[in-house]
Amino acid sequence: MRATTNEGADISDEPRINDRIRVPEVRLVGPNGEQVGIVRVEDALRLAAEADLDLVEVAPQAKPPVAKLMDYGKFKYEAAVKARESRKNQVNTVIKEIKLRPKIDPHDYGTKRGHVVRFLSAGDKVKVTIMFRGREQSRPELGFRLLQRLAEDVAELGFVESAPKQDGRNMVMVLGPTKKKAEARAEDRRRKAAAAQPEPAKSES
Repeated sequence: MRATTNEGADISDEPRINDRIRVPEVRLVGPNGEQVGIVRVEDALRLAAEADLDLVEVAPQAKPPVAKLMDYGKFKYEAAVKARESRKNQVNTVIKEIKLRPKIDPHDYGTKRGHVVRFLSAGDKVKVTIMFRGREQSRPELGFRLLQRLAEDVAELGFVESAPKQDGRNMVMVLGPTKKKAEARAEDRRRKAAAAQPEPAKSES
């Protein structure tokens, strides 16, 4: 089907199509990529109309501009599907933050470690910040040891992407997930689907 355009609505990121192509001639490319040659734009538009296709300017900077016969609506739809798939496969990694004190008690440490495990399992990065107060600032090795311990505790799920470093009164380390976010989501979907399956009935012997 031929696409219709609003006169006067010049959208910069969209190619010019059909009657919006205001040049005397174009280098025409057929619907299957075949080179037709340089033709008057009126003839190109007539060929497009006869084939029930659109005339789309694909290289406006060329001399003369290159135009192709195509179903522009279908082309835009397929391009949108590809872009959506690409975005789905390149999910942005989120950076979560966990804050610890150098002298954290074991219960709190276990809770915080659980958060880190959950974030890494979901494919997110984790920024771990040790907050020093008062005289604790003179004992940076306490924070360094705590960060090393945490990295070892979650080594199966994450790796040290940014080694511990002093940042003002804090010490910061970034852990990266060993699994990509898309993989983590796919695995989570599989796990949920498996959990939703009814258990097979046990046969009586």
